[in-house]
Amino acid sequence: MATIEQLQAWHELAQQLRVDSIRATTAAGSGHPTSSMSAADLMAVLLAKYLRYDFNNPQDPNNDHLVFSKGHASPLLYAMYRAAGVIDDRELMSLRKFGSRLEGHPTTVLPWVEVATGSLGQGLPIAVGIALAGEYLDQLPYHTWVLLGDSEMAEGSIWEAFEHASHYKLANLIAIIDVNRLGQRGQTMLGWNTQVYCDRARAFGWRAIEIDGHNLEEIDQAYSAAIHNLDYPTVIVARTKKGKGVAHLEDLGGWHGQALKLDDAKAAIAQLGGERHITIAVEKPEEQPLTATTGQQAQTLQLPVYQEGDLVATRKAYGDALKALGGSRPDVVALDAEVSNSTYAEDFAKAYPDHYFEMYIAEQQMVAAAVGLQVRQYKPFASTFAAFLSRAYDFIRMAAISRANIKLVGSHAGVSIGQDGPSQMALEDLAALRAVWNSTLLYPCDANQTAKLVAEMVDRDGIVYLRTTREKTPVLYEVDEDFSIGGSKVIRSSDGDQTAVIAAGITVHEALKAYDRLKQEGITVRVIDAYSVKPIDTATLHQAARDTAGKLVVVEDHWSEGGLGAAVLDAFVGIGTAPAYGEFGLNLVKLAVRNMPGSGTPEELLHAAQIDADAIVKAVRSLVKQAAWMPTE
Repeated sequence: MATIEQLQAWHELAQQLRVDSIRATTAAGSGHPTSSMSAADLMAVLLAKYLRYDFNNPQDPNNDHLVFSKGHASPLLYAMYRAAGVIDDRELMSLRKFGSRLEGHPTTVLPWVEVATGSLGQGLPIAVGIALAGEYLDQLPYHTWVLLGDSEMAEGSIWEAFEHASHYKLANLIAIIDVNRLGQRGQTMLGWNTQVYCDRARAFGWRAIEIDGHNLEEIDQAYSAAIHNLDYPTVIVARTKKGKGVAHLEDLGGWHGQALKLDDAKAAIAQLGGERHITIAVEKPEEQPLTATTGQQAQTLQLPVYQEGDLVATRKAYGDALKALGGSRPDVVALDAEVSNSTYAEDFAKAYPDHYFEMYIAEQQMVAAAVGLQVRQYKPFASTFAAFLSRAYDFIRMAAISRANIKLVGSHAGVSIGQDGPSQMALEDLAALRAVWNSTLLYPCDANQTAKLVAEMVDRDGIVYLRTTREKTPVLYEVDEDFSIGGSKVIRSSDGDQTAVIAAGITVHEALKAYDRLKQEGITVRVIDAYSVKPIDTATLHQAARDTAGKLVVVEDHWSEGGLGAAVLDAFVGIGTAPAYGEFGLNLVKLAVRNMPGSGTPEELLHAAQIDADAIVKAVRSLVKQAAWMPTE
């Protein structure tokens, strides 16, 4: 039980956190002071007694983890950093200013912030990934603490997290719901009905503790119970008041995201007892040895080998290569969304079950868990049908803001999947993933290329996406061929190429069929396998344009917007000192899916979409004919 002296010290710290939240947001002229004030007592007790964290060594594997899922309460987090002595008052007052590390919502530019938050509903799912690492891989006794707002409890991703945390019995995961009743535009769905939150959490298999979030003794007791719970995850449902401590702000609507004016701020700070300059020594974690899971020495990588001419689906080659990585890289982990027998992630799962996490049909949780796992320096590969990654797009977008290093694999892409129809066809994935900051997009056309690119993905920073194909396709490349990210392969060429056909994945095979037919007609064509869609091989594209007087055909199994064709065009757009495509006299035909497909055989659908060999031949003929009719100077 806490002493009177402890309770008084915690109260003073909480008041400082409230005062600093007001001061910083008033100086910024924007922010969320009242949302920060409601959780101040909760965070004061956590910081002063329960958090185990070495602020001088944020990478210490024994550290606890604190995730502000309620990212708009960043003033409270930054006030905690000031209280811990790792930022000074001057930096605190730089909140939201250009060039400041204290951004409007927490990002990883601060060494103590492990994931960016601000898009609600993401902190708890990401924390599941961190807790999975602690429970199953690191096997270290750290806890993952998550501060949630009550508004975000309406997000479906939160309940995906509740379900998966219970399934994996993550007793090291502690969620704290700041139930302050008020959201951005008024009362939340449940208001102060904390019992319903508890009932729902218990139905998902969590231990739920209901408390007054301003009663320091109850907070202390709840945290103590949570860290000693060894069986299930714990949620602390804390009833609080928005704007707590200031009479004209408490439980009052209309103040969400509103900073106080200077005179109002002075009055509010006076009510809270004035400014304080408390610095506390946050307790460091006990040193624990890492398990052999992360400490074992890597073995030599033996990638699978395929013979030229064999029919192998690139999705199968992904599974084979991932399994090979599992034997050589103990930091590689895999996740899948209940389609591992189609993505072939099941091969890894069978060989290395301790490094595989089934996320079932919960793509948001899958991507979030991958982000959490990479916090602990693991190399997560997360796979599902490419179409279903769109459900998790916001998590991918936020992962980039977190500067997370995750590998995503989307299978069954494009109309070439055949009879399953358009609901299963990813036709927008390249556009979506290209738009993500610092992303890498790879689209292999054969098995040996796939295996080599999977090996390249492991240590590639950022969001790395591999697009795989359902259909079996001929192996084109010898096993000793190398494929660098940012490169391409010129498969067919001559000194007199009249056009260049640029393809990737399934359309490479259509381009080769077209090449053979055109050659019989006396038309020479360069065929470029643009397996690296982002970054794209600009030099090879520019050379092709020069050699063919700008006559290019791009063919892709994707909507016409934003995919390979757009990437090729971007390679010719002037940025800074880069050349603009006017210099090349560019005459580009873009073959892509333009009408809504239905069911059919892959051959029928490729033909109907006009992205097969017939369409390529027609496009090339048209360009050659145009050139023949052009007047000479």
